[in-house]
Amino acid sequence: MAYVAVKGGERAIDNAHAWMAEERRGDPSAPELGLDQIAGQLGRAVDRAMAEGSLYDRELAALAIKQAQGDLIEAAFLLRAYRTTLPRFGHAEPVDTARMQLRRRVSAIFKDLPGGQVLGPTYDYTHRLLDFSLAADNTPQPAAQAEAADERVPRASDILGHEALIEGDGPTGEEPGDLTREPLAFPAGRDLRLQALARGDEGFLLALGYSTQRGWGGTHPFVGEIRMGEVVVEMVPPELGFAIDIGDITVTECQMVNQFRGSKTVPPQFTRGYGLAFGHAERKAMGMALVDRAMRAEEFGEEATAPAQRVEFVLSHCDNIEATGFVEHLKLPHYVDFQSELEAVRRMRAAVAVEPVAEAAE
Repeated sequence: MAYVAVKGGERAIDNAHAWMAEERRGDPSAPELGLDQIAGQLGRAVDRAMAEGSLYDRELAALAIKQAQGDLIEAAFLLRAYRTTLPRFGHAEPVDTARMQLRRRVSAIFKDLPGGQVLGPTYDYTHRLLDFSLAADNTPQPAAQAEAADERVPRASDILGHEALIEGDGPTGEEPGDLTREPLAFPAGRDLRLQALARGDEGFLLALGYSTQRGWGGTHPFVGEIRMGEVVVEMVPPELGFAIDIGDITVTECQMVNQFRGSKTVPPQFTRGYGLAFGHAERKAMGMALVDRAMRAEEFGEEATAPAQRVEFVLSHCDNIEATGFVEHLKLPHYVDFQSELEAVRRMRAAVAVEPVAEAAE
């Protein structure tokens, strides 16, 4: 009987996979989506899958989205699983976002920002009305592209830094941890916290960031600067001994500026929250920056009472791949466990039914 059950289960699973493939293809009379179409026209979805999948590859992310029928968490899961099969042959140098080829750069704290405000491609100023012209086969004219620039574009926080009105960037030169090689352990330093947030679920971080603005760990944030564009990735091959350019990637960076009243050893100043994500991902970078600052509460002598300020709570639940696995495992067979609980409930009900009869007899 066990053999028959296993074989029956295998046939059912094979049939489910075949049915899923049929649904994924959709109407065979409609043209099939190409990976270039997904990467080009569903760019924000590709960016999110790369960020949460912890792998920068637009073509692979487009493939994962196609395979997952647009389920971005499933797509991120596919990317992470594939990532584990890749050999590691080195590590890149820290990217210099000050030399970013800017496509978008805005600040909410300085109107006349050195280097200028660059609105870039954004939905911020649209009316959120459905554009039915997109249902037609219209090909818009390509927008002008920003020219490459080698010079550094100073950050808004640098202006405050000249007057010592904001905390420094923190220690440099320390070897950061690596969440892809070592499991997360507590207490976790800021390097590991930022890594976890960078591939954390955008919706979760957005909700936690929102909670800090509604009184659960309020830090009175300002968007010091958001910048999005291409940065150069470099690495130092051991046989060369100097850095070489291995490619460009698109990233979004956000620096939040927060009030701090000071302490016995630190004068009143502004503090920072930081976010960096693959692709054009402003919500993710902003939510990350808000939560990053909230988790630094104890560092500044603030009482950590809100969910966003609890490091272990945030980092243990921000990963949507882990959350998905833990929640969706409930769909798997739990027949034996449930039968044992069912019998326990029956025994308790029987005991309750007997007790009133015994009391009546007395």
